[in-house]
Amino acid sequence: MKYSVFVTRDIPDEGLKILAQNDQLDVRVYEHDKKISREELLSEMPNTDILLSILTEKIDAEVMDAAKGRLKMIANYAVGFNNIDLAYAKSKGIIVTNTPDVLTDATADLAMTLILSCARRFHEAEKLVREKKFKGWAPELLLGYDLKCKTLGIIGAGRIGQATALRALGFGLKILYYNRTRKTEFENQTKAKKVSMNLLLKKSDFISIHLPLTNETKLLINRDNMKYLKSNAIIVNTSRGEIIDEKYLIQLLKSRKIFAAGFDVYENEPKLNPKLLKLENAILLPHIGSATVETRNAMAELAAKNVINVLNHKKALTQIN
Repeated sequence: MKYSVFVTRDIPDEGLKILAQNDQLDVRVYEHDKKISREELLSEMPNTDILLSILTEKIDAEVMDAAKGRLKMIANYAVGFNNIDLAYAKSKGIIVTNTPDVLTDATADLAMTLILSCARRFHEAEKLVREKKFKGWAPELLLGYDLKCKTLGIIGAGRIGQATALRALGFGLKILYYNRTRKTEFENQTKAKKVSMNLLLKKSDFISIHLPLTNETKLLINRDNMKYLKSNAIIVNTSRGEIIDEKYLIQLLKSRKIFAAGFDVYENEPKLNPKLLKLENAILLPHIGSATVETRNAMAELAAKNVINVLNHKKALTQIN
């Protein structure tokens, strides 16, 4: 018996090769280099036993029901899984997996890149040179902030948050963190201190967001607690855009009530609030936290290995539900 796998977007060959080598699988890959439409996804489901999806697709009850009982597994090519209705999948006995760990270093690297870029105003400096406006060294040209002896607040001390903090130590930063549970080993490694959200926002010079998007974390950072931010505060977000009140953050940036912000994710991604494009003190990236050759290859391999394990009646390597 062959099982039909539908891959909703072309992923690196390392993953597809693993799937193709298994003669029990009939693999179909969406052939267009764009996000699959809702209608196209639904039309593919009646012929799908295993769905290899990416984070831009909403896999809800309608999509699962469209498989007419065939769907056995959803292998999400992402560490996040807020695009999938986990409760409904569980009720239908559908296994859901993701790709954690393998993108930790790449995302932590990008978080530090955004912190450095905001602190030293890299985007403004590069634009100045490209526009041929650089007239020579000047004492107060594009002054930024040092990192040494400042405080980094980590919101969400999971794998990526901890990896970001470890990198920050090399720049002489002190670490505060907000998390549901205490991370003793992390504290021993970094001398980090667990604090409330309000205290973290009040005391931190740099803030890096590393939370999954859930009902509890949506708009967790909002106008009620952002009032505690320092005037020199820098916020960077490499997790999910909906965790922070983007409209209010734009107000703070526009009125220069905080120094800068770095975005890799957005509240209504891929649509951007047009006001963001007008801000000189905001760095805007196109969701590239995991965008390294090594990481995307590893994600593809892990997603494929999860499929093979489930096919062979073994425990998935990274099962969520």
